[in-house]
Amino acid sequence: MPSRTLPSFTIAEVEKHNTEDSCYCLVGDTVYDVTDFLESHPGGAGLILDYAGKDITEILKDEISHAHSQTAYDVLDDSIVGYLSSGKKAANGNAANGKTTGAEYGSESETENVAVHPRTGMSCAEDLSKDTDATSDYKRHKFLDLNRPLLMQVWNGGFTKEFYLDQVHRPRHYKGGASAPLFGNFLEPLSMTPWWVVPTLWIPCICALVTYANQGFTSSLVQAGYFVFGFFAWSLIEYLMHRFLFHLDEYLPDNRVFITLHFLLHGIHHYLPMDKYRLVMPPTLFVALAAPFWKLAHAIFFYDWYVAATAYCGGVFGYVLYDLTHYFLHHENLPLWYKDLKKYHLAHHFLDYELGFGVSSKFWDTIFGTELKMSPPVVKSQ
Repeated sequence: MPSRTLPSFTIAEVEKHNTEDSCYCLVGDTVYDVTDFLESHPGGAGLILDYAGKDITEILKDEISHAHSQTAYDVLDDSIVGYLSSGKKAANGNAANGKTTGAEYGSESETENVAVHPRTGMSCAEDLSKDTDATSDYKRHKFLDLNRPLLMQVWNGGFTKEFYLDQVHRPRHYKGGASAPLFGNFLEPLSMTPWWVVPTLWIPCICALVTYANQGFTSSLVQAGYFVFGFFAWSLIEYLMHRFLFHLDEYLPDNRVFITLHFLLHGIHHYLPMDKYRLVMPPTLFVALAAPFWKLAHAIFFYDWYVAATAYCGGVFGYVLYDLTHYFLHHENLPLWYKDLKKYHLAHHFLDYELGFGVSSKFWDTIFGTELKMSPPVVKSQ
């Protein structure tokens, strides 16, 4: 199984591994160590050593010499050690642009040299919207088949935590922008929520409760102050939940119960970040997560039910704006002042999921030292 972080190599470094003691080869821009396979190769070690340190993409497909079966590619998958780091040409003259193979992400390699982020296998935000070839992706990674219900695959997959975290944070995109099946039965609609459901359902509830709570205040201005307090408190809650609950990651117990729960709570969003029907929180999940905060609000403002209710409404209003912001960051062209925030959040998906936890604002990332520093992903040709 692939490790969480794979190193990058230059062509020169790969070409040095050309002996029976250390034999590397390339398929496109992916580097493989086939040293242990030399003696097991049906055609003998010599045939591999003839191509040691070189790109073997064409020879694997060559009908005259011997077109290799899927089994051969499966053997290679177990031998991945890294990726090319530059756009220099491989020994066979094929350009290697530093991207993962086209089969993995449903597109051919670009002529422009692009630096791949080894944690996600992507180079830029646009990669998030490129259709994944579900068949080749499954054959390559042995993780999830996008054409079958995902939940039971996670439950029955027997994945280690390390492998699961590596794969679930390598974004895929379901064909045509549709939603991949999660349950595969009558529960499927419960997992999909159009963005407009959030304001339609919760804004009237907020207005009704705030109006009812107003009778407990002698001044509407004072009530507005508590509402704003709740709104501001939500911004911190948003950050803390995203960082310490949704990205529990390294502290996740290594068993299928917690791995499956992680997938349902947030893993599926990182696995399929552009799924427009799984970008906002389903009402059932919101109720489950919001109930403890109702208790918390009343514990903090134990002296006045109306104050607690108003502050809680401010927090829920903050959540509504957060969910809408999250959706539009992924799927809409935004006003100028939001474009930087869009780049920032999408970089959390394709660049580094362990930083950049603020969605509606970078404020708390700056305060707590988790701000994601973006660098240009494009590496110009030499």
